[in-house]
Amino acid sequence: MGFWDKSLRICNAIRENGTPSIRRLAERTGLSKSSVHRHTQAMARRDRPPASWLWETEEGRGWLLRLVGATRFIFGLKRGVGAETLSEFFGRLRLAAQLGCSPSALRGVMHALEQATLETAGAWEQDACTGAEGREIIGAVEETFLEQLLRVLMDLRTGSLLLAEVAEDRTSATWKARVEARLTALGIGVRSLVSDRAKALIQLAEQGLECLSMPDCFPCMHALVTGSALSLARHGRHARQELPKAQEVLSTHTGPEGRPPGDAAAQHPVEGTRAAVQRWAEVHRT
Repeated sequence: MGFWDKSLRICNAIRENGTPSIRRLAERTGLSKSSVHRHTQAMARRDRPPASWLWETEEGRGWLLRLVGATRFIFGLKRGVGAETLSEFFGRLRLAAQLGCSPSALRGVMHALEQATLETAGAWEQDACTGAEGREIIGAVEETFLEQLLRVLMDLRTGSLLLAEVAEDRTSATWKARVEARLTALGIGVRSLVSDRAKALIQLAEQGLECLSMPDCFPCMHALVTGSALSLARHGRHARQELPKAQEVLSTHTGPEGRPPGDAAAQHPVEGTRAAVQRWAEVHRT
């Protein structure tokens, strides 16, 4: 029986029967008196922050393990936050007495989490390959730079990362060899391939995989913005400049007894300019 299993048994006995003597608690849990004594002392040391009793329960312990795993996965693995920063984070949550919060302990958790992630990915891949023969995907290929250059292949429909490989050679032939080997292992084909307009990636789709090459959205959006940004800005700036001019002209025209004219004709230039300002602002947001 592990450390936390013994602590949980003692905690449950105390919750059900109050706080009996060490001898009575040992009888009810089936543990030795020395073991019960050590664990109750450790529980007392851990019970200093408010609500720390929750971590002694089965539900609290499960939630605590989920918190550690999720924090290490989201911020450690996916965002690259260091063990020293995470150690400080858990310390500020007053969890140092409940779990190993030192940087070295958290690095050990990270290593175990990495291994579990790889094993899970391998198991999922085997399940995905079962009966997948002949299935086609809409793929996306990209070259991205982190610490090193990575070649990346994704299935856009599921968001699955099929290939992420470090490589220096970015020629179409190298892309073709790596991608075809991966697709063969998975037993799938490619219906179309989305990429930027790099010649090697277009050639990979049209000649290597013999499928449709489709441009990704970012260059298209970039081209649209580049082509329209100056024009939109010019129209919007002109409308904003004309509005105070129209308001000033209106203020110089007075009606009877010095009051501003109330007819629609006098108000029309100002309202039209104000509408133009609003319209170009909405176009810019769109």
